[in-house]
Amino acid sequence: MTCEHVDRGALNRDELARRVVRDIPDGAYVNLGIGMPTVVADHLDPAKRIVLHTENGMLGMGPRAHGDDIDPDLVNAGKIPVLERPGASYFDHAQSFAMMRGGHLDVAVLGAFQVDARGTLANWHTGERDAIPAVGGAMDLAVGARHVFVMMTLFDREGRPKLVPTCTFPVTGLSCVSRVYTDEAIFDLTSGEVVVVETFGSTVAELRARLEVTLHAPG
Repeated sequence: MTCEHVDRGALNRDELARRVVRDIPDGAYVNLGIGMPTVVADHLDPAKRIVLHTENGMLGMGPRAHGDDIDPDLVNAGKIPVLERPGASYFDHAQSFAMMRGGHLDVAVLGAFQVDARGTLANWHTGERDAIPAVGGAMDLAVGARHVFVMMTLFDREGRPKLVPTCTFPVTGLSCVSRVYTDEAIFDLTSGEVVVVETFGSTVAELRARLEVTLHAPG
């Protein structure tokens, strides 16, 4: 059943990160993409024993480091200083990508420029001539992780939807995304259908008026 939270506004970045954390299984091995998904590391419940992998070569990554805790040699894939959890280990790029491609990660939380109704992901280039491409390990994560979650705003700075009928930006992975977490709603992508799980500050009817994809809302 779709839950409409109309007594509040859209989620801020920390609230969205905490909502993503709720759906990560206890004991899961998880990669966080650069940008918005890195905030998830700051909201993990230690009791859930989630192990964070970062593609630049670390297993057991902790939250963002601040002040005197910053070690310039200890960063995540987005070059943000981070802490390490007890038992953390380090490895080279070859081993890191082998983990990603070999199906050893339970969840990848990635950012996106676009996601389409079939779960196709576009997150490395907008196709604009002066844009800097940044594919990193996203393609490996998109096909290698057991579950791919996307964490993004529902609309871009110009108000254009980022959940679209068909991706128009260069594609990262086909039909790989199972759930999309946005500031205004959460969507399950199942068999080519977009199912609204929750809304924040908007009703399903209001979102239908702003999006071009067909939204299904279980009653």
